[in-house]
Amino acid sequence: MTFFNNRAFQTQIPTAPLWLGLAGVLPFVWGSISAWRPDIVQPVTDWLGSGFVARSLQLTYGAVILSFMSGVLWGFACKAPSHKAPLYFGLSVLPALWAAFLLASAAPLQFAALIGGFIALFGLDVMFFRCGLTPDWWLKLRALLTTLVLVCLSFAA
Repeated sequence: MTFFNNRAFQTQIPTAPLWLGLAGVLPFVWGSISAWRPDIVQPVTDWLGSGFVARSLQLTYGAVILSFMSGVLWGFACKAPSHKAPLYFGLSVLPALWAAFLLASAAPLQFAALIGGFIALFGLDVMFFRCGLTPDWWLKLRALLTTLVLVCLSFAA
C-alpha cells in the first residue's frame, strides 16, 4: 500500500478552498520577506507594530492556523464511526494544544516547535484522509499548503 492512495491526487481541489488556502499562506510569505529584508519593514512596524513582521508574525499566525486546523479536524472527527470517534476528537485538539504551549513558552526552540507542529498536523491530515473522514481533495490541498508554509518558515528560521 502506498503512503498516499490515488484518491489523494485524482480529485481537483475546489476553487474556493484553493484560493482561500493560498491567501492564508500570505502572512507566512510576508513573515519570510520581512525576516530576510528588515530594511523594508519600517513602514509596517510604524503602522501596525513590530508583531506584524518576521518571526513574531509567523509565530503568532502559525499558532492561529494550528488552532484553526484543530477545529477543521474536529469537524472531520464528527464523521468517524462512534467506536473510533473519541480517538479522532482527541487527536483533533492536539494542534491547538501544541499552539497554546508554543506561544506560552519562551523556549529558544519555539520556532522549531512551530515547524514541528505543522509537520505533525500534516501527519494528522494524512491519518484523517486515509480513514475516509475528509473530502477526496483534502490531502492534495493540505500537501500544497503545508509545503508552502514549511518553505516560508524555513526561510525565516
